[in-house]
Amino acid sequence: MGPRFESAPIAITAAVALNGIFLSANGLFMLAAPLVWYDAVPGVTDTGFFNQHFIRDIGIIQLFLGVAFFVGLLRPDRRIGLWTAATLWLSAHALFHLWEVAVGICAPSAIPRDFPAVTLPALIGIALTLWAIRRSRAARAAFA
Repeated sequence: MGPRFESAPIAITAAVALNGIFLSANGLFMLAAPLVWYDAVPGVTDTGFFNQHFIRDIGIIQLFLGVAFFVGLLRPDRRIGLWTAATLWLSAHALFHLWEVAVGICAPSAIPRDFPAVTLPALIGIALTLWAIRRSRAARAAFA
């Protein structure tokens, strides 16, 4: 059975757009101008020296995560897997940032500074993935 398009509620579409656009744009920025990205993003210069290769590696990941959210919106049959995988990486990244504060590598002021770009995408991913799982279960129950 091929994929079938089903529209998502506006709030879900908006959340996917927010994550997808931010992650994809950030990834493209990291790939196209790693030094500019390094100097422009608050707190990045505090984490270590400039490493073009590392920034571009993470840029590829960010781009793939953003695409995963968009593809999941358009392909409901792939949604849970795509959004879960993307959300696992985003959540691990956010937890790593919190761990750095917990062990004293970064000051507590890093938490609110990093929230919009690190923790918020993970929280949005969690909400979207849980919504997709509930929707899938409801659909299966309706056809059982």
